[in-house]
Amino acid sequence: MAGRSDAVSLPEPRSAGELADRLQRPGSVALVLPRLALPYLQVAEALAALGAPSTRDVLANLLGVADEEGARRLDTALEVLADHALVWPDGNGTLHMAVPLRQAWDAPLGLDPPVSELLAGVTSDELRGMLAALGVKPPGTKQQRLTNLVDHHSDPDRVTAVVAQAPAATRALLERLAEHEFRPRQSVMFGAPEPGAEPGARWALDRGLLVQDRHRYGPARMPAQVALALRGPDWHAPFDPVPPLARLLPVTTEEVEREAAAAVTAFAAHASSVLSVCAAEPPVRLKSGGVGVRELVRVGKAARCDETVLRVVLETAYAAGLLAREGNLVPVTEAYDAWAELEPGERIPLLLRTWWTLPLTPAQARDEEGKSLPALAGTPPCDGCVQARHGLLAAAADLPADRGVRQASEDLGPLVAWHRPLADELPQDKTPFATVIREAELLGVLARGALSGIGAALLADDAEDLLACTRRLLPAATGTALICADLTAVATGTPSARLTTLLDSVADREAGGTASVWRFSPGSVRRALDTGRSPEGITADLTAVAAGPLPQPLSYLIADTARRHGHVRLAPAACVIHGEEPALLAELTVHRKLAGLGLRQLAPTVLVSRTPLDKTLAALRAEGYAPVAETADGTVRIEKAEQRRASAPVPSPRVARNTAGAGRPAARTKRVREAADGLRALAVRLRESPATSPAPDPYNGIPFDTDTDTDTDTDTDTEEIIAGYASGLSLTDVRQLAHAVDAGQAITIEYVAASGSHTVRSLSDLELDPPYLHAWCHLRNDERVFTLSRVQGVMPA
Repeated sequence: MAGRSDAVSLPEPRSAGELADRLQRPGSVALVLPRLALPYLQVAEALAALGAPSTRDVLANLLGVADEEGARRLDTALEVLADHALVWPDGNGTLHMAVPLRQAWDAPLGLDPPVSELLAGVTSDELRGMLAALGVKPPGTKQQRLTNLVDHHSDPDRVTAVVAQAPAATRALLERLAEHEFRPRQSVMFGAPEPGAEPGARWALDRGLLVQDRHRYGPARMPAQVALALRGPDWHAPFDPVPPLARLLPVTTEEVEREAAAAVTAFAAHASSVLSVCAAEPPVRLKSGGVGVRELVRVGKAARCDETVLRVVLETAYAAGLLAREGNLVPVTEAYDAWAELEPGERIPLLLRTWWTLPLTPAQARDEEGKSLPALAGTPPCDGCVQARHGLLAAAADLPADRGVRQASEDLGPLVAWHRPLADELPQDKTPFATVIREAELLGVLARGALSGIGAALLADDAEDLLACTRRLLPAATGTALICADLTAVATGTPSARLTTLLDSVADREAGGTASVWRFSPGSVRRALDTGRSPEGITADLTAVAAGPLPQPLSYLIADTARRHGHVRLAPAACVIHGEEPALLAELTVHRKLAGLGLRQLAPTVLVSRTPLDKTLAALRAEGYAPVAETADGTVRIEKAEQRRASAPVPSPRVARNTAGAGRPAARTKRVREAADGLRALAVRLRESPATSPAPDPYNGIPFDTDTDTDTDTDTDTEEIIAGYASGLSLTDVRQLAHAVDAGQAITIEYVAASGSHTVRSLSDLELDPPYLHAWCHLRNDERVFTLSRVQGVMPA
């Protein structure tokens, strides 16, 4: 990297204990490698291909480092790897590497393991035969023979001389296997492997130029030293210590800060608007989980923001604890009330820090098939998404001072790929990492193609600096609005929680962002009156927040709407009582024993009751009145006495003719006593049985044994784990999937994706990580993560 060009010495571990402690730290190889830039990964892969131990000169020769500048950059890369305890030198300058580093690649640089590793299981007689075929006199012991063979294959000149004497078919095979881009296709083989399956392979196997692993199905493998010798002295492993060039433009700090302030101010206003809409009417979740497109459109329309901003706000607010899942809704939490009362500069750092560590890309709206994805769907954590975000800020921070890229969506993508080669790209991106770049621009992390003060604070993980930066960039919350004669109210910046609540209650939001706009209408004012507010109170509240006097059209609108409000009233009633004698109806309203009916007089001859008609009728008759009931059309209801009849005659019990003593009283008493004893025994068994019955084994009927300490347990823990998470699977499918996980076999599943679509996937290399299943998907030809609860069926591969 440009900032670390000076050569430095590699720090050696002071003791074996210190080295072991460094290797046991949480930053293991699997966690460290995705966080390294391209040149560091290239050096690590080259060293893994050479095997350990190796010298720095051999490594430099493999990488093609010949000049002084390249040597300094190689030393820088080795220093970074040493800082992570992946590579370190001993006192003699020999480079050693952590054991898991070699296992991070199946075939580093397209090379198989070195000859010493491939020939470790070969017998002494086989080694003697290989040396004899090469024209080397075999020594006495197996170790000496192996050493001589390693020395022979480590000399490129001797290897090329032997290959030059090989038959034409053998030379063609060896040259093809030595190619860097060649990857032999693995296929399932049954029975013993056939070493001589390919033409010319037998000649190479007899001389150790190819090695057949007896314990591994697949084609013969070529030792790394042989492959490097056949690639020739002009071939070098890729080493790109300098990031790719980007189109740059001059930009000042003031310009960057000004654009970042505008972006983060607009995002803060949008976030406030979206969450206020969620507080008034929480989004509804789909049955399959997440907030669907229809709800996103509704919330976005109400909050006046596009889908990208909406998804970022929802995902970050949920991860920050401002939203929560509750049944089929996503309401705001109590933490939202305290957050809404803060100033904009104090609100936004919470969402910014959450975005920085969010284990997904919140603006992702499409899957690999181009189908819409719901928001807040609970997707599995994606470390590659986090690395894309971190690589973006690292790339922007590495730009020269007072310079920004010409087009962020096009010029920053290659830089992100250089800083984080293992970062995930989204299938919806037309240019590399376009979505995460767009997110950074919306949040004010990037501005004018350069890193802003907000981005620098996030990259440094400095919460105090981030808070100071947002306080400086974002204006204070606006507590007043400009109310215009065209019945609109305009609030610049981010409106305060009190102003937002007031204007949302009496007007309809029309726009949001750097300026929020509301419009008054008869419907919006009527909505405020419906909540019990008076026209005088509405006028007083608006006058308190108006930047000037209320315009006359708004005052007329409030007064006119209030004048017509409530002219027609609706009252709840279970039935209506009416008659021709007002004195009689007035007597009913004050009758003490009829108070429970809830009678209310609407007119001298009309009463309403909150008690249903039949109960009201019975109560009036019980007090000596003689009311009649009416039908819906006003006619008198004719009451008829209901006569009950049995639907069919019930035959009398008869005594079986051929059962001796069945009808005798003593026999019946005995049967009753025996039945009672059986019921008592059944009650004892039910009381002593466990609270829940274990699920039966689909093959032998024996329940799953949850006691793993007994020797009679015939089922694996994998079955019980899968059965607990995959609720949609039958017991047969659970056992089949568990067997595939334990045996390392391929399997085919029916799966419901996060978008709700059904798909069939063939999987291999299964790894169970409840509630997820990591596997190699043959449909996508890539590693994928599947949620166990979404698996609907299991079939053989």
